[in-house]
Amino acid sequence: MTTAQLDKMRLELRRGVLVLAVLAALRERHYGYSLRRHLQDAGIDIDEGTLYPLVRRLAEQGLLDSEWQQGEGRERRYYQISELGAELLTQLTGEWTTLNNALGPLLQPQKTASAKQTEEQG
Repeated sequence: MTTAQLDKMRLELRRGVLVLAVLAALRERHYGYSLRRHLQDAGIDIDEGTLYPLVRRLAEQGLLDSEWQQGEGRERRYYQISELGAELLTQLTGEWTTLNNALGPLLQPQKTASAKQTEEQG
């Protein structure tokens, strides 16, 4: 597999997870840069060209509340999860947990038939 193919697969895998990560991170109020830094500190690297359109889309869908506020010498738009967003986060968290529990065993290395027999006899 080429690096380009692997990068494309990584992007597909991360795309849906980013919504969950942003909603969870915005249980605390953040402006764009602080949100990006918070996600990076958690191990989720997301570039501005992905984050800002995602946050705007979530706000337009009513999943985030936003307000302009003066901070550190300039006006910034702060975002926080809305009531509707919190409900969705709860539902998505349940879905994530279900999927993660189902994927866990599937991702474990497969045992050979002879190893399984030995384990069952032992």
